[in-house]
Amino acid sequence: MASESTRDSGAPQIQSQTQRLQIYPTTNNGVSPFWKEKYEREAKKYWDVFYKHHKGKFFKDRHYLDKEWGDYFSGLGKKVILEVGCGAGNTIFPVIASYPDAFIYACDFSPRAIELVKTHEDFKESHVNAFVSDLTADDLCKEILPSSVDIITMIFMLSAVSPEKMPLVLQNIRKVIKPNGYVLLRDYATGDLAQERFSGKDQKISDNFYVRGDGTRAYYFSNEFLTNLFKENGFDVHKLDVCCKQVENRSRELVMNRRWVQAVFRVSDSSNSSSSKEAMINHLDSDKFDGEIKQNNLNDGLNDSAIDLSEGVAFDMFGISPSSQYDIIEVNLRGWNFKINLLSKEYQHTCKSTGLMLWESARLMASVLAENPNIVAGKRVLELGCGCGGICSMIAASYADQVVATDGDAFALDLLTKNVASNIEASLLTKLTTKVLEWGNKDHIESIKEINDRGFDVIIGTDVTYIAEAILPLFATAKELIASSGSRKDDNVPALILCHIFRRVDEPTLLSAATQFGFKLVDKWPAEVSTNLSQNIISNWFLDNGLKDDLPSTALNILLFGLE
Repeated sequence: MASESTRDSGAPQIQSQTQRLQIYPTTNNGVSPFWKEKYEREAKKYWDVFYKHHKGKFFKDRHYLDKEWGDYFSGLGKKVILEVGCGAGNTIFPVIASYPDAFIYACDFSPRAIELVKTHEDFKESHVNAFVSDLTADDLCKEILPSSVDIITMIFMLSAVSPEKMPLVLQNIRKVIKPNGYVLLRDYATGDLAQERFSGKDQKISDNFYVRGDGTRAYYFSNEFLTNLFKENGFDVHKLDVCCKQVENRSRELVMNRRWVQAVFRVSDSSNSSSSKEAMINHLDSDKFDGEIKQNNLNDGLNDSAIDLSEGVAFDMFGISPSSQYDIIEVNLRGWNFKINLLSKEYQHTCKSTGLMLWESARLMASVLAENPNIVAGKRVLELGCGCGGICSMIAASYADQVVATDGDAFALDLLTKNVASNIEASLLTKLTTKVLEWGNKDHIESIKEINDRGFDVIIGTDVTYIAEAILPLFATAKELIASSGSRKDDNVPALILCHIFRRVDEPTLLSAATQFGFKLVDKWPAEVSTNLSQNIISNWFLDNGLKDDLPSTALNILLFGLE
């Protein structure tokens, strides 16, 4: 939404597209101690909510397990298998289909997950014993006889456990596995695109450990960490590969590298210590050989299903929230009624796409426009950073000659387009256009000018002043797109209206940036007693309509700028 700009020789200019500012600050302080403790304490609750929303549809069934590990599942005798972190059963039911003689213990610390397993159409108590268990605290031997399990599967499970508690999980499963049993593990590897996405946000809990937008967590394993973890808790490496596959999102023209680790471990004993050392030599160590492993895996014909590509992985890769993470809220203000699709509240505290929410400033400004349509009547209107709601633009479209609603977040813009189409009359759709606009992006600005080459009479921004680095690009973009002072024949001069709660950026900083780009403060609200602004324009917007008595927040401010 915003891009960096610089001033050269005292003249404000917009910097090239290749140096665009990111919408989020580059500084990354990580998750605060309070939230770290909360995510750990309420880990079960977050996963329970996850399965409440997605049920058994989030992850694909893992039919690739037979191909990858068939030699371990087959063989003489009836296999006893323990699936750790079974979720909704995406692993156990494909295994049962391929090996009907196997008996499976399935555990998860989410009661909802176990309920989904037990209500699955293929669930049979003669083949599956599903139970709730937190392996960092509950003793598995209360449910399973010691040294009785042939195979333990851990599919994208261990990464959900905080690193300091991972040893407790391994010590627990070691009690129930046979001396010649195997642990089959597949999980996230360091360098995966999802980890790269996290690195630019305040979602880091500790090294290689991050929290997702829904409160669930993910650890990204290096070869060294995983090997040492298992060896220190009584296991040797039988096999370990780091796999890599490129995945293409053609609609967004993105090519992404997915990395995951696939390993097999055995209980340590003197008989297999030499083979373990040999396996480590063959599969670990150098980054150079890691690259060879990745290529070999591609040549072996791994397909998309082997990557567990699902909505969940798509969320990690692209930041796309599955549909069940959205809510439809009703917004009723000043005789206007909207049904807005936006991000559910439970995901908003970690989601970094602020455009997927509806802010109080937008509610206030929309109410002001509803009560004072003369602000935009017969004019060309541009909204900056409107997010997914767009309620100001939709109200303005009823009175203005032209409205362009913009945002720099592609997902917010997609949702905005849908909300606009479902909330306003078809006749108004010809007047309201949604467009991508990153502040300071020359190509985006030129695209807006192609729609309106005369400039905009009114530019509106609600809660777009919370990032200090984005303030100069904001005013630079507004200056490029606002109409000139002499472009109108009537007495209405072009205006920039900002409505916000002061957060990281104070008023003097805003005024200083505005001056650099030729804007002057005409009026503000609420006005101090000592103000020398005699316009009283904004105060008139609140006369005799009860707006002051119905403010969504008393901390809201409005600044009205004109051109010098």
